Amino acid sequence: MFTSVDDVSARLAATGYLASPAVATTVFLADRLGKPLLVEGPAGVGKTELAKAVAEVAQARLVRLQCYEGVDESRALYEWNHAKQLLRISAGRDETWDETRTDIFGEEFLLTRPLLTAIRGDDPKVLLIDETDKADVEVEGLLLEVLSDFQVTVPELGTITATRRPFVVLTSNASRELSEALRRRCLFLHIGFPDEELERRIVRLKVPGLDEALARSVVRVVGALRAMDLRKVPSVAETIDWARTLLALGADTLDESVVRSTLGVLLKHQDDVLKATAKLDLDAL
Repeated sequence: MFTSVDDVSARLAATGYLASPAVATTVFLADRLGKPLLVEGPAGVGKTELAKAVAEVAQARLVRLQCYEGVDESRALYEWNHAKQLLRISAGRDETWDETRTDIFGEEFLLTRPLLTAIRGDDPKVLLIDETDKADVEVEGLLLEVLSDFQVTVPELGTITATRRPFVVLTSNASRELSEALRRRCLFLHIGFPDEELERRIVRLKVPGLDEALARSVVRVVGALRAMDLRKVPSVAETIDWARTLLALGADTLDESVVRSTLGVLLKHQDDVLKATAKLDLDAL
């Protein structure tokens, strides 16, 4: 899919995703080695967007498993269409049970979920296992089989093995520690907050109407907020939202009035807003 690290950077940038050298290098290696990519970092730094950008570059179908507490095999892998099976059983009263059983455990009654969908078929796919750390530990055992051999065992049908492996991205906000067995099967990438220059380029790309000087001011203020001891520091996504807010308000510069009235775009807790209001020194930025 990718010919070099520079090719990764250029093609991701064409989709609107500006990748750091570390991101571009790890994506290239994941593609070249055929290994899943585990991406960790705070919320809002572009982990999920990276998978979407790779899918766009590869012209691949994005298959997404959104993890949450309580997600299980039937939600992640497959389940049988029980209502349809019951109708088939009722319609086949004159058949033997062996005949009926063979029929109702066929493809027509199988409901594929993201993991099984991702390894079936010959079309290119990107499998996004989003917020993996929110799933129960038991789900990791299921992922190990899929990510080790790219195969799934369905007792009634046998083992289904991928004929074309998907590009796999797992994301995690590190709310709990993932198992070492799962980590060993992946290449690891940590995406933190970008440096000032990269974040400014991201803002200019996502909010093209924002002039250079205001973009620099926006990034500096956000950087100052991240240096404070806040409950939730602003992410890149919130930097972009703030830039769009300022553009919508017609703001040319960041004065105290504008910043104070729009802090709720960046900060999501009242105590953070109060702390930022007291400590933020715009004259020093």
